[in-house]
Amino acid sequence: MQKTNYMQKRFINRVVWVSGAAQGIGRSIAELFAEEGASVAIIDIKEKEGKECAECIKSKGGTAAFFFCDLNVEGAIHQSITDTVATFGGLHIIVNNGAINMVKSLHDYTTEEWDRQLNINLKAIFLSFKYAYPYLKKNGGSSIVNIGSVSSFVGQAKTPGYIAAKGGVMMLTKSIAIDYASDSIRCNAVCPGITDTPMLREHMGEQSGIAERLHRVPAGRILQPHEIASGVAYLCSDDSSGITGTSLIIDGGYLATAEWDGGLL
Repeated sequence: MQKTNYMQKRFINRVVWVSGAAQGIGRSIAELFAEEGASVAIIDIKEKEGKECAECIKSKGGTAAFFFCDLNVEGAIHQSITDTVATFGGLHIIVNNGAINMVKSLHDYTTEEWDRQLNINLKAIFLSFKYAYPYLKKNGGSSIVNIGSVSSFVGQAKTPGYIAAKGGVMMLTKSIAIDYASDSIRCNAVCPGITDTPMLREHMGEQSGIAERLHRVPAGRILQPHEIASGVAYLCSDDSSGITGTSLIIDGGYLATAEWDGGLL
């Protein structure tokens, strides 16, 4: 019997711009899109890691290029969009994944720290869309996925800038979906829970901190970046053609219950 190849290449002839793609969730997103036929623009401030990601994709037969970009700078975002189109000949998908976090009480923030949190985590979504819109509109079926968080729905201690921004990501996603549906542009959010990334380990510190937080997760384990990437790919593919203005929560059940401690209620 002939074997059937179930691996779909859903993004052939598509160009994807992914911010924060040098490591963690962003890298998994970039790698998955490349595996499925897309040309991938790897957008990040981490030059060494970003170039390594692009080379890794190319070594496996994929198409990718790294573009240095500080998401805190409007001109850099604009330039990265322009460079992506110039390199690959178009733009079909935007994945706003780049983010930062800061553990600090609100009254201890400086104005500059607050602005940086909101600029990178939220304003950069506005700017990437602003400069990508003319290209997305041409395609008659473009897609945007914004990476939110479980913190788009609930608060957590001493991360006010991150919480404020991620809440904003959810509502901005809905706004874009409503206002640009007539251009056949879909916009959705993916909201990860506790995922094994460099940002998480920097934020949580020691392994014991991560283990303590996992007591709140019914699935009882840390998520892996490729699990988030799969959700992003789904929302950018024709498989989800009727879905816009919503969120896909990938959190191991974290938000499903108000009380959970390893099953001992």
